[in-house]
Amino acid sequence: MRPIKEIQKILDVFKAQDPHPQSELEYHNAYTLLVAIMLSAQSTDKGVNKATQNLFKIADTPQAMLDIGLEKLKDYIKTIGLYNNKAKNIIAMSEILVKEYHGEVPHNRDVLETLPGVGRKTANVLLNVWWNEPTVAVDTHVLRLAQRLDLSDGKTPLEVEADLNKLPDEYRRYVNHWLVLFGRYICKAKKPDCTSCPIKSFCRFNEKK
Repeated sequence: MRPIKEIQKILDVFKAQDPHPQSELEYHNAYTLLVAIMLSAQSTDKGVNKATQNLFKIADTPQAMLDIGLEKLKDYIKTIGLYNNKAKNIIAMSEILVKEYHGEVPHNRDVLETLPGVGRKTANVLLNVWWNEPTVAVDTHVLRLAQRLDLSDGKTPLEVEADLNKLPDEYRRYVNHWLVLFGRYICKAKKPDCTSCPIKSFCRFNEKK
């Protein structure tokens, strides 16, 4: 793992290009964001947005989601991977929010992680994007790039999260977005676009080949 100061220099390059990166998921309240994050697992944000564009017009609260029911929800999200299981989790999660939290999404990590289909990564994204907390969500892009760029010695999402949590809040708040966008469009898993890379002077990828 590189020294924290060196990691900050790398992130400063991303910061200069995009000081306040945003999620590419489309949402308009905490509930629709939570649903979108749940749907995004092993799926693209573009695919999720396409499916939720019409869904969120009629089901943007837990009760409204329960009103349309499981089968109709499946029809809306059937283009998304693992949609059957995701639909069941969304309905179960919505039932709990209605019965126990007055239809509101709780601002509490421990509670969020007890909801069906909501793991640590999902909770971290929600806390970061909706409540602007400096939580570090480690998805496949972040895990891969943390290892490729020597940002962490961790082999698991929790280990990588712990390493990145050593950064100051101003970096923790955006590190997930910077790395996800970088991994999605430039530093791709199989064919990284090294000629367009803004941090190639820091990269040791070719040395590892």
